Amino acid sequence: MTDLNPPPLRNDCFALPAGVNWTPVDEALVLLRDRLAPVTAVEEVAIGNALGRILAQDVAALRSNPPQANSAVDGYGFAGAISEGTHVLPLLQGRAAAGVPYAGVVPSGAAIRILTGAALPNGVDTVILEEDVNAQDGQIAFNGPLKQGANARKAGEDVVAGKIVLTLGRVLTPADLALLSAVGVSRVQVRKPLRVAVISTGDELVEPGQPAGVGQIFDANRPMLLAMARRFGAVTIDMGRIADDRAALRAALDSAAEQADVILTSGGASAGDEDHVSALLTEAGAMQEWRIAVKPGRPLALGMWQGAPVFGLPGNPVAAMVCTLVFARPAMALLAGAGWDDPQGFLLPAAFEKRKKPGRREYLRGRIREGRVEAFKSEGSGRISGLSWAEGLIEIQDGARHIQPGDPVRFIPFSSFGL
Repeated sequence: MTDLNPPPLRNDCFALPAGVNWTPVDEALVLLRDRLAPVTAVEEVAIGNALGRILAQDVAALRSNPPQANSAVDGYGFAGAISEGTHVLPLLQGRAAAGVPYAGVVPSGAAIRILTGAALPNGVDTVILEEDVNAQDGQIAFNGPLKQGANARKAGEDVVAGKIVLTLGRVLTPADLALLSAVGVSRVQVRKPLRVAVISTGDELVEPGQPAGVGQIFDANRPMLLAMARRFGAVTIDMGRIADDRAALRAALDSAAEQADVILTSGGASAGDEDHVSALLTEAGAMQEWRIAVKPGRPLALGMWQGAPVFGLPGNPVAAMVCTLVFARPAMALLAGAGWDDPQGFLLPAAFEKRKKPGRREYLRGRIREGRVEAFKSEGSGRISGLSWAEGLIEIQDGARHIQPGDPVRFIPFSSFGL
């Protein structure tokens, strides 16, 4: 089958409206949602290889589930409702079992042994539990009442053939694979995985395990961002650490654009002398610095490099992770073909006090203990240990807020972001 490729994104897809300076979080998210589109090609795969893949088209049932009326229990089948009182019915020879149907017709007033999952024989629409029956000498005896249709499943009562069972953009789960199998679907059209290249920039960075000199730090962002992208279902391309050298960074971006659909960089996204990511995107004529009213984070460099969207993330690991979760993750899902996904949050009582000024949205590192949300002891964006300590983010909206213990706060588990 020939791969179906989407059109490339426009070079100006990240341009902000005229006059915009500081961008509220919600407006930034709307801009990303409205201006991005899937960039991944489509392919057909067997459902055994489809876990975690994104559906490229709706899927309809090829067969009803259940395909025919069947028994929900082990027991005895017959026709019609049973009134109150004691009843005795003749029991036919043979039985109906799952995969081994009874070939004959059950006459009115007679019964047949039937097992769970067995197709109802002709003449049977009701089943009584074997625990409620005495069987002896070719007869069964039981007490009523019993409704017509009891303990029997109707054909198609779950899914009718031709019905859409899963829709375009669905990220396939193990349960989805069970559903597809049950309705006779063996192959599906899916998006190819989004390819994400990750670049760290900065002279101060060294690899963990290597000697670190004065003023040098270990590169924490790249392993984090690569792992996050993999959790989001992407194929990752590690472009390594790039020193503060414009030519070297240009070559790395060229190579990344050849191999990937999206490029994530960390560091060099502001407007300083060594902020080469911003400088190169500006030189390419596709640079937008979104000054977002968010803490931690603020500047987010967005642009295109040879057709590949570039997300220039802050160099601080805490800000890099928060900006990836809040902005890059939903954008990457949209680019991958899964549609825009707002993370699910929960209102829970706070186990902390916090005063917040108006103007910016804030994200604290948090976790749940005994039904209350704890906040990490420090809001310092250099406290990487807080990312490991946390189980999610506490989102505090843009306005002023004085949170006291017991007040409701919105907690977004990392699992809601796909981690």
